[in-house]
Amino acid sequence: MKRLLFAVLALAGALACPAASAQNWPERPVHFVVPYAPGGNADVVIRIIAQSLQQKLHQSFIIDNKGGAGGVIGALAVAHAAPDGYTFLFSANGPILFASDLVKEHPYAWNKDFETVATVSFTPLVVVVNNKSADKTFKDFIAHAKTADGKMISAQGGIGSSNDLLSEYMKRQLNLKWTTVQYRGTTPAVNDLIGGHADFTIDQVNSASPFVKAGTLRALAVSSDKRSPVLPDVPTMAELGYPKLVASTFTAMMAPAGTPKTIVAKLNAGLAEAVREPNVRQRIEALGSEINVMSPEKSAAFLAEESAKWTPIVRELAAHQ
Repeated sequence: MKRLLFAVLALAGALACPAASAQNWPERPVHFVVPYAPGGNADVVIRIIAQSLQQKLHQSFIIDNKGGAGGVIGALAVAHAAPDGYTFLFSANGPILFASDLVKEHPYAWNKDFETVATVSFTPLVVVVNNKSADKTFKDFIAHAKTADGKMISAQGGIGSSNDLLSEYMKRQLNLKWTTVQYRGTTPAVNDLIGGHADFTIDQVNSASPFVKAGTLRALAVSSDKRSPVLPDVPTMAELGYPKLVASTFTAMMAPAGTPKTIVAKLNAGLAEAVREPNVRQRIEALGSEINVMSPEKSAAFLAEESAKWTPIVRELAAHQ
């Protein structure tokens, strides 16, 4: 009887440990995996937030940059990590939703191998041309594309990036043609545009704005539903009569599938509290981003909508690689 009692108590203790551990989270350093090299939009955003989380949760939050394979390496590392609340993925659209579809093995799926913690920021995109281009407006750009009959060159920073996907989406929505040249990132794509080797590119407003303000590039239209404070004089595609051309580069926090809901909720609350700090909010908004920390449920619903909109285009691109 005593042995049975001890066994029951031991089992109860074992079952209680995960709950107790989740309740006390974090008890050791937490790792945020960013699937890019340091310095990009997602990397900068999470470093700003991590400083606040450390103060609020009294624990270290370590940024691990694991770039490569279009973000697949970093995302896969998190998908295979222990679901104990000490490894998370912080990424933009591509590695979460699309990069896996560009790999033959399809190594993970966002809605099976991850728990959605939160969306964090949304950065609109902008169509830019060389300052010597004859395209002075977005209307000029569309007319140019129609007469060029596929000879217009679109310089893009990688298949499946939000920039590249908007370019493809524009073609479909506006019944246009152009030739896309893929580069190893947006920087070389922009450099070739400045050098006169391409007709246009699409970039995040924060990356493009220094060139626009310097007069090197001309911004024609942004993809947000309202004008960007970074480029307030540039109209949105929606206000120009193209309401379906709304897109952004978002950042989101993901956990390995099976991570306790208590931990997911606690990190979501921590993120929401962090971005309410004026200093944190100002630094992120200075990047041209809009902050919107949704609940795990609303974030997952948003990702499902984004996946439904963009994944068919990604799979079409993958089929033609």
